[in-house]
Amino acid sequence: MNDAQFSTPDFRDPRFVSHLTSDTFAMILAGGRGSRLHQLTDWRSKPAVPFGGKFRIIDFTLSNCVNSGVRHVGVATQYKSQSLIRHLQLGWSFLDGRLGEFIEIMPAQQQVNESSWYRGTADALFQNMREIRASKPKYVLVLSGDHIYRMDYGRILASHVARQADLTVACIEVPLEEAKGFGVMAVDKEQRITAFEEKPSAPKSLPGKPGTALASMGIYVFNAAFLFEQLQRDADEPHSSHDFGKDLLPHCVKRYRSFAQSFSDSHVGEEGKPPYWRDVGTLDAYWEANMDLVQVLPQLNLYDEHWPIWTWQPQSPPAKFVFDHEGRRGAALDSTVSGGCIVSGATVRRSMLFSGVHVHSHSLVEDSIVLPNVQIARHCVLKKCIIDKDCKITEGMRIGVDAEADRKRFRVTDSGITLVTRDMLEAV
Repeated sequence: MNDAQFSTPDFRDPRFVSHLTSDTFAMILAGGRGSRLHQLTDWRSKPAVPFGGKFRIIDFTLSNCVNSGVRHVGVATQYKSQSLIRHLQLGWSFLDGRLGEFIEIMPAQQQVNESSWYRGTADALFQNMREIRASKPKYVLVLSGDHIYRMDYGRILASHVARQADLTVACIEVPLEEAKGFGVMAVDKEQRITAFEEKPSAPKSLPGKPGTALASMGIYVFNAAFLFEQLQRDADEPHSSHDFGKDLLPHCVKRYRSFAQSFSDSHVGEEGKPPYWRDVGTLDAYWEANMDLVQVLPQLNLYDEHWPIWTWQPQSPPAKFVFDHEGRRGAALDSTVSGGCIVSGATVRRSMLFSGVHVHSHSLVEDSIVLPNVQIARHCVLKKCIIDKDCKITEGMRIGVDAEADRKRFRVTDSGITLVTRDMLEAV
């Protein structure tokens, strides 16, 4: 492939980008538990965790695919995936199979041998290589299903082709103290990756930017034939852990045309606002990201009609607020309230209520995330809480008021966020 072939096209041309996205297969890795979310992922995988009042975390990656024009999508599932599979079947079956469009669920099936589930991220693709090949892609987009962001994958695909790359890695700049949890890259002035280290104990700063490292977002573009070759090589390596960050990427950057693309070049957002990307992998990060959405001017704009976040949710009546007496007024202030909720003579402040939540009279909910179908009885006080779905908060319960008492019943983070699940309540 010579430079002359790429001297004419305008890679900002939507028609050209559309051609690239239609030749792309996206594999979303959605099998992880997300253990740092503790009991919130006892019965669901991290991508299936509710977020933003009506969505699941995986909806953001899937919406990026659909909005970018990538309509050949596989979702690799493994850990406690039933709620995720149900959500995908209910909410993501609208693509037209007659046009070759699909979102296909790819659970771990011991396809290589009868003793191996997915042994790592690279192995998840290797075990599904036959299905990926069947769609005859020119490019394969590898994505994580557990981050919150909006990104036009067409832009990174166009950059990948323009550079005649074998591999392109989306990247962001992170503070050096946070870089230990990422794959960290070094690049030259052309953004070619010269080194890659997964979760280094002593990450190196970017030249000219002390205290800042260049981190992988877990978003990769491969030429399809090149990826299949590398997956087979990695599968044949007896000492490999079959992981992208630990094994496959370090091997590739030393030998092949591997480039980094800044998230700022492909993110979708409002002018003047910094690119938004969040790993909501801890209870504190999950609470903070949801709480940002109830602010007057949140960092993430969910009201952008040009880049909608698609999802499935049950058909519900509108939210309702009842009673307007002194001391018994149904009100929600600086909050988001989903369909099917009833705030009955209670006060909700700076909080997020998912669908079907009922808050009864004389109760107070502040700075809290309340997941679907929670019942909060009378005279309750909830402050800085995450209440898991289907919980029943009995009359007079006070949570988030006395941290020492809460630690005996629930999980309290170092920053004072209290997680409450149905199992915890049943054990009280």
